[in-house]
Amino acid sequence: MKTLLITAWLFIFSMNGYAQKINMMKTNQTPETEIKNILESYYFKGIYEGNTELLKKVFHKDALLFGDIKDVPYYKTATEYIEGVGKRISPEKSGKEFKAKILSVDVINSIATAKLNVKMYDFNYYNFITFNKINGEWLIVNKTLTDVEPQ
Repeated sequence: MKTLLITAWLFIFSMNGYAQKINMMKTNQTPETEIKNILESYYFKGIYEGNTELLKKVFHKDALLFGDIKDVPYYKTATEYIEGVGKRISPEKSGKEFKAKILSVDVINSIATAKLNVKMYDFNYYNFITFNKINGEWLIVNKTLTDVEPQ
């Protein structure tokens, strides 16, 4: 009986330590890792699926978008951009190629930038995304983009 109690106690003690280690790994992500997860889980997934709810979670309501597409100047508010994503046929439903890649992430204090390459439809976009950590959340506050000829 003593052996059984000691074995059970050791098992519970070791499992408790394992759970604490898992919890610490989840909460000790670097800002770069957090931003990469946001880009993959919200931004890329949102534009691929046409999921405006995911995009609303990652864009600050007052974010602005600037750039050029096929040499035509581009300007939208986050609201206009997200509405446009919701109205178009998503890359997922179009069956056309979609490749999204994080090229770099730089973080200094509560600001961060990410350089992305997104190939979708007949476009080869380079995006420069600026994040700001507001109330503990990384949010996109600016997006600049350009479309280049595929190589």
